[in-house]
Amino acid sequence: MNSEFTIAVHSLVFLANLPDHRASSESIACNICTNPARVRKTMSTLRKNNLVRTKEGLGGGYTLGCSPAEISLGLIYRVISTGTLKPHWCSGDPDADCIVKSNIQTVMDDIFTESEQSVIRHLDQITIEDVLKKVRTAH
Repeated sequence: MNSEFTIAVHSLVFLANLPDHRASSESIACNICTNPARVRKTMSTLRKNNLVRTKEGLGGGYTLGCSPAEISLGLIYRVISTGTLKPHWCSGDPDADCIVKSNIQTVMDDIFTESEQSVIRHLDQITIEDVLKKVRTAH
């Protein structure tokens, strides 16, 4: 999983906690402890997928695009992180004579695909509202 997923979830939970307010990228970044440019990049993707709304100018900022109960972590993963579970490099050579060397890439690709599907099914069961409830009761 990549850090943009964490930034997206944190941002959406932060906005869900402030339902009647707009939050700037600076205030969100301060809450996350990251750079506002990273927040804006992630929020741009969320905006394109209707998970947040933006208002430009003075008093502008971000608000949720829908109810926190409608936003699953699985949806966020699909929007932000699909494919990140699989490494960018895999060992082996499909053209080799050795059965291990020639088949390991295909087998590992299948394992990573199945693993990602399992992670998404789990994340589909958790909403931003659920995360906010847990945050509010954490010690």
